[in-house]
Amino acid sequence: MTDTTMRMPPEWHPQDWLWIGFPHDPVEWPGFLGRAQEQIAAFANAVAESGQEVRLIVRDEANAARAAALCSAKVKLETRTYGDVWLRDTGPLVVMDDAGNRAARRFGFNGWGGKYLMEGDQTIGAELARSAGMEPSTADWILEGGALDCDGTGLVVTTEQCLLNPNRNPNLSRDDIEARLHRDLGFDQVLWLGEGLINDHTDGHVDNLARFVAPHILALPQATGADDPNAAIYADAYRRAEAFGLTVRDIPSPGRVETDGRIEPASYMNFAITSKLVAVPIYGTAHDEDGVAAIAELFPEREVVGIMADAVLAGGGSFHCASQQMPALLTDR
Repeated sequence: MTDTTMRMPPEWHPQDWLWIGFPHDPVEWPGFLGRAQEQIAAFANAVAESGQEVRLIVRDEANAARAAALCSAKVKLETRTYGDVWLRDTGPLVVMDDAGNRAARRFGFNGWGGKYLMEGDQTIGAELARSAGMEPSTADWILEGGALDCDGTGLVVTTEQCLLNPNRNPNLSRDDIEARLHRDLGFDQVLWLGEGLINDHTDGHVDNLARFVAPHILALPQATGADDPNAAIYADAYRRAEAFGLTVRDIPSPGRVETDGRIEPASYMNFAITSKLVAVPIYGTAHDEDGVAAIAELFPEREVVGIMADAVLAGGGSFHCASQQMPALLTDR
């Protein structure tokens, strides 16, 4: 891939549809599968009711029946083979040129550093791209979509913990990775944050930590409570973003969220931006209302809703992780 005129658009670019993965594996959600399905269905329903097309990816006939019972008739179901529901990481990344033409990019996928290898996760991205009429090109390195967030100007934010992790691309330097981000996705500036959230299964995906909400405006969590486990991580990210010259917007964090004494990587930053709606994961903490309100201030032209996601989180992610948008052709709008 050498066409540097193609660039990944920001998530707030108009979308033709949103793919969402439907939880199906009780091993991934021990004791939480039913509730995780209900919460993903609530997410799909909210987006579909806003007027945007939703394509809910289901594993088999039984899960299609379960999804149909939970979802609005406006949600389209597609049966496909996949393992985890995290289509942000396994789905296609779509780039566009100035004329609005689209192309699909795929990357190597090794189960988040070899931790979670499941049938279908290495092939679902190409399958979805082809279903959209695009033959994907596959790059020569490992990358997950949740490791990146961009603002549409050629600037991308990521974390050192993930992209420089030896369990992904041990033979690539920071400069090598920056060159590939430019070559494959059109990014010409990279903001490197440090660590991601504690106990994040993905080794620090940036979509759980920092999100662009407009060109050169980055939203970051602010620690809530003296026992917020990620306070130092948030502060470090804030320093790096300001030193880079970005405008930073504060979002309250959910605070300390635990399951059986284990700190969970709960984050309001895993919101999904769709054409008319922003879906914010909430977790039943005292900070949920403030978190949703802070995000709503950043998207005055969209409805912003909080949707319970504690059971989804038990499987290792949230709404942004479980979805992947198809940016609209400019001629469509």
